Amino acid sequence: MQIQNDKDLHGMKRIGELCGQALKLMLDSAEPGMSTKHLDDIGREFLQQHGATSAPIKAYNFPGYTCISLNDEAAHGIPSDKRVIQAGDLLNVDVSAVLEDYWGDTGASVIIPPSRPELEHLLDSTRKALYMSIDMARPGQQANAIGKAVEKFAKRNGYRTLRELGGHGVGRHIHEKPSIPNYYNKRNKDVLQDGMVITLEPFLNTGRGRIKTEDDGWTLRTVDGSVSAQFEHTVIINGNNPILVTQVEGGYV
Repeated sequence: MQIQNDKDLHGMKRIGELCGQALKLMLDSAEPGMSTKHLDDIGREFLQQHGATSAPIKAYNFPGYTCISLNDEAAHGIPSDKRVIQAGDLLNVDVSAVLEDYWGDTGASVIIPPSRPELEHLLDSTRKALYMSIDMARPGQQANAIGKAVEKFAKRNGYRTLRELGGHGVGRHIHEKPSIPNYYNKRNKDVLQDGMVITLEPFLNTGRGRIKTEDDGWTLRTVDGSVSAQFEHTVIINGNNPILVTQVEGGYV
């Protein structure tokens, strides 16, 4: 999507804030013994109270209001009464929603206490990779240059990126052009433009950086049992001052 007027800007800021607030509420609420379905219900109730609809349900008929992934689940985990959060888990929540034809998307990873230094380092590195991407998100920047920088940063910190997952255009649908990979893809010739709305979302992985789709058709799990972290913002390209529409006070990303 390209921002065309004040209505577009207001619409993106509004849905972005709702996604950010829902994400914060869910992560604030997560605790050992809670099912991922219960956590999903918290996000669902918040978004519905504000008139927003689940983007993955609307776009893909996903079997959950949000995506909730634990440990070796890299992304697209289906909320379930049988999936219970445990102490020490690495939890990722991805919230995307639509309001008045504007679509927003955000996500973050947390550790359910007690924490471990190696997981803290993974989360810290992934968050830094996101903000490095944001710093590069300027008009005229090549998308593959962002991917190259993220991949280099990941390797320097002892991680791999998940090549199948990355940023994308957003705004009029949950997934639009351009693609913003987390690695250098020489075939990607996309260039960022002023007013463009995109997501930036590095996925850093402690293992081989490879994932597979589970039999449920949705859950993406690492092939080697390794863990990944993800942090994501919806960003409006705005000269030298990118607008993070999903950033909220006290948020996790």
